[in-house]
Amino acid sequence: MTIVELRGQPSWPTSASRITGFVLCLAAGLAFCGVGQSHAQTVDGAPTSEAVQNITSNDADTTPTFDDWQHFITLNEGAPRYPEGFAHFDYVNPEAPKGGSVRLADLGTFDSLNFVPPRGITPLGLGLVYDTLTSASQDERSTQYGLLADAMRYPDDYSSVTYRLREGARWHDGVAVTPADVVFSFNALVEHNPQQAAYYSHVTSAQISGEREVTFTFDQTGNRELPLIVGQLVVIPAHWWTEPDADGNTRDISRGTLEPPLGSGPYRISSVNAGRSITYERVEDYWAADLNVNVGHHNFDTISYTFFRDSDVAFEAFKADAFDFRLENRARNWATGYDIEAVEDGRIVLEEFVEPYRSRGLMIGFVMNAQRPVFADRNIRRAMNYVFDFQALNRGLFFDSYRQYDSYFTGLDELASSGLPQGAELALLEELRAEGTALPEEVFTTAHFNPANRSPEERRENIRTALDLFEAGGWTVREEVDPEQAGTGFFHRILVAIGLRSDPTRRVMRDASGAPVVIELLLNGPTQEPGANQLAQSLELVGIELVIRIADSSQYTNRERSRDYDMIYSGWVQSSSPGNEQRDFFGSQSATVDGTRNTAGIQDEAVDALIERIIFAEDREALEVATRAMDRVLLWNHYVIPGWGLPAARVARWDRFDRPDQLPTYAIGFPTIWWYDEERAAITGEADQ
Repeated sequence: MTIVELRGQPSWPTSASRITGFVLCLAAGLAFCGVGQSHAQTVDGAPTSEAVQNITSNDADTTPTFDDWQHFITLNEGAPRYPEGFAHFDYVNPEAPKGGSVRLADLGTFDSLNFVPPRGITPLGLGLVYDTLTSASQDERSTQYGLLADAMRYPDDYSSVTYRLREGARWHDGVAVTPADVVFSFNALVEHNPQQAAYYSHVTSAQISGEREVTFTFDQTGNRELPLIVGQLVVIPAHWWTEPDADGNTRDISRGTLEPPLGSGPYRISSVNAGRSITYERVEDYWAADLNVNVGHHNFDTISYTFFRDSDVAFEAFKADAFDFRLENRARNWATGYDIEAVEDGRIVLEEFVEPYRSRGLMIGFVMNAQRPVFADRNIRRAMNYVFDFQALNRGLFFDSYRQYDSYFTGLDELASSGLPQGAELALLEELRAEGTALPEEVFTTAHFNPANRSPEERRENIRTALDLFEAGGWTVREEVDPEQAGTGFFHRILVAIGLRSDPTRRVMRDASGAPVVIELLLNGPTQEPGANQLAQSLELVGIELVIRIADSSQYTNRERSRDYDMIYSGWVQSSSPGNEQRDFFGSQSATVDGTRNTAGIQDEAVDALIERIIFAEDREALEVATRAMDRVLLWNHYVIPGWGLPAARVARWDRFDRPDQLPTYAIGFPTIWWYDEERAAITGEADQ
């Protein structure tokens, strides 16, 4: 399965919320994230003439010969876990009671309820309003079953895919979901959202090909993933977006709006306080409530979000019972912050979940923008890794609880490179080198490693190595008089001149032009400030000034979209079946396009070649070989100072809920397959609404 991005952070389609934002939600396998903010440029909102033509066309002459209809789509070899007509997923409680409320929280704000355009920020949970063509199983990798579509088929060469809409699918206003809605949705996304246009760049058309059928045609064959990622399409109502609103104004899908949108999903928006809170209420007559992919899901009557600007305020609000569920990403909080009565008496439950990390590959850290001159040289980027002292940070602030990421697929051992390349991976890299593709020599000679500072001797050696690398990149460190501490006055200057007094000095790193090196680190809020301060202290040792710029969510989003930074703390969440999204992550074409996830500005011919090998891999073995090779090339180009993490989701929650005895293999499933437990709530105390 690939990763879809409709917000400012990497996003994951799930059976519950379809499309999630917020990397912490992702890494934890939570279902409450929902459709989030989109990366896009805006144009006029009316459908183009080409879009209208596609909606009304039915070109039977171009329809390929298909295999039989099937109820699933997968990238795996062999049969899916669930046969046609299955009753429900194994990890749900089909008798889960409906009712109650759950209160959630997010950092930041929002000012739009339209996820298509880039103007504004959309709230978490918006995906609850919509349905997608297919729904992902949380105990299988890269497998999806029909939701809006009841069946799908594609030819042996993967040149197209046809989805057949389910009879009875309808919008919340009772109007039937039609193939025209699917085509409208696809055209709106690729026209108004450049990231989605890149993601679906090989889909040449979406056309009505039958009474309930839509066919997506591709510009290439052999891309096994394309039929699957089309199924992740969020479907929006053409009739609602082309009608005037309650005030008679024409709706514009290319612009932000706070008008609650019409959807077909399990929830609708019941109340909005722009930027502060939003509440979703369960749709009592949801058309797909009894569908097998939904049985045991969507059990809460209401799901609400409160938005906080400050993480410390949010933490205190949770402990004061202002919301129910918190994903804890601070080691200090986890170690000491929950020493409170509500935890001691069991009203707050602390748990760690490993399920989400079974199918996630992570690389998160200080991402250096290779499009900026300051980080254009590989030697400079590599030197930054040697300067950073992760061990000191881990000891001093994190209670030695974290490990440093060492792969772009950390957690997916079959995809993460290790040691030296061997066998088919070595042959692939040798083939690229023989074709004249530039590759770092270390790819063949040295196993990649993160520099460690376990002793003063190692620390000194790493600093020396960093200084050598800086020099190789054209930077030199000098001892210069510190103007802020230098003495003044005539007699002072005389004493300095005759050697009887000296001014304090400091180290200053200067680039090839002689200018002092100053690097700006852009942060989305203060959460990563402790790590940033450690990096600043490390860089000060070699004469580099790090300016830490903490932006609010709106400012950060705008600057991140346009790649207006030297460095950010960010990363990538990978699935166990990498594919087309790698172009958006690391491909040369995405390096200079606003709103892509190529936050490092990577333009490398070897990476491009290996991405194509991944996408067109004929089998799982070939995909794993190409992925490990790409991982190795990315690592030795040093685009990231690797960050830190824990292979488990740390969750604090007020004890008002129950869950299935067996959670999904790859997710927590909260709140989608959990439910409100009245007995627990009575003991814990009813929540304030």
